[in-house]
Amino acid sequence: MQIKVDLKVFLFFLIFLITRNIKIYSILMLFALIHELGHLVFGLFLGFKPEKMTILPYGLKISFKTKSNDFNKKLKKGNLLSIKKIVLALGGPITNIICIIITLIINENIYIERSLCENIIYANLLIAIFNMFPIYPLDGGRIVKETIHIFLGIRNSYRYTQLISEITLYIITMLSSALILYYKNIAIFIIVVYLWFIVYKNKKEIANKEKIYKSIEKYNNI
Repeated sequence: MQIKVDLKVFLFFLIFLITRNIKIYSILMLFALIHELGHLVFGLFLGFKPEKMTILPYGLKISFKTKSNDFNKKLKKGNLLSIKKIVLALGGPITNIICIIITLIINENIYIERSLCENIIYANLLIAIFNMFPIYPLDGGRIVKETIHIFLGIRNSYRYTQLISEITLYIITMLSSALILYYKNIAIFIIVVYLWFIVYKNKKEIANKEKIYKSIEKYNNI
């Protein structure tokens, strides 16, 4: 399996270090790793083969190879592969919820320092909620994309997922602005800016795909 490191990880580390939020960032990165291991377990269970692991500022990302025979198992306008990808996307957040339940059970029987227990619960809840935002390529965005793919086809899945991502991010930006002013926490600002970066990057990729679709349509009409 190929392993890559996004250099923005070091920038994020430096910023959180300067703003004295490095402890929180370290805890989040630890459970982001566990979150991705959840994807890995679900992926292996579904028959996917890990292809590449990328270390990102907000955790890890594992890419899987797709079996060619999965594309032939049709389900309405989508295929069985989309169902598998939805389950795969749910694997990470489910793993974080399991971590919260385990922490509560352990704390019930074996006392854990209150601050540590709260940090573990807070980190896992934050990662689960953050990843379920309907913003592609977060888990929630992937679920939206594959669901639209099943009912409206792959081309519409790109269009509508991008639209939903942008609307969601506009709402998050407005809410975050109030939080930044209240808590004076630059970390929130950094996360929102990074989300806009990945959404804009995905928008450019979709624009390129749309050009290909239009070229194919033009060729077929000749």
